Amino acid sequence: DTMYILGRSLAQGRRSGFASVFGISTGCLVHTIAAAFGLSAILLASATAFALVKLVGAAYLIYLGIQMLRSKTSLEAGLMVDQKLDYSAIFRQGVLTNVLNPKVALFFLALMPQFVDKNNEDPALAFLVLGLTFVTMGTLWCCCLVHFATFLNSRIRQSPRASTWISRGTGF
Repeated sequence: DTMYILGRSLAQGRRSGFASVFGISTGCLVHTIAAAFGLSAILLASATAFALVKLVGAAYLIYLGIQMLRSKTSLEAGLMVDQKLDYSAIFRQGVLTNVLNPKVALFFLALMPQFVDKNNEDPALAFLVLGLTFVTMGTLWCCCLVHFATFLNSRIRQSPRASTWISRGTGF
C-alpha cells in the first residue's frame, strides 16, 4: 500500500495519491466489515480459498508493477497530464490492491480480534469500531505519505534520471 501510494503520488501528483489513499482505505473497510461478520473466516478455514486470493492478488500486483516498469513517462510528464487522469480508475486500483492482499485479511483475522472483549454484548460492533479506528488512523498516515511524496517530487522533478529510477523501483 505504501509503495502504491508513493508511486502514484510521485508519478502522477497529489490527486492521484489521494485517490489511491481513499481506494486503499475503502479496501480496509471491506476487510473490516468482512472480518466483523465472520466472512473472512472462510480464508482461514479453506487453504484453497486463501491460496486463490493470494494468487489473484499477486498476479494483480505483478500486473501493476509491469505497467510501471513499462511506463515511459517521467515524473514531470506525469504531473503535466495530471488533469487527464481517471481518478475513479486509480481509486478502484487502490481498492483491489488492498482487498486482494491476503496479508491484510490475516491482519484483521489474527491480530485485531485480540483487542475485542469476547464477553462484549455485541462483538461485531466492537470489532467495527476498532476497525474504523484503524482505517481512520491509516488514512491519516497515508495522507501524510502523499504530502511527503508531493514535497519530494518538487525536488526530484529536476532530475529525469531520478524520476525514471523511482518509477522503476516502484514497479519492481
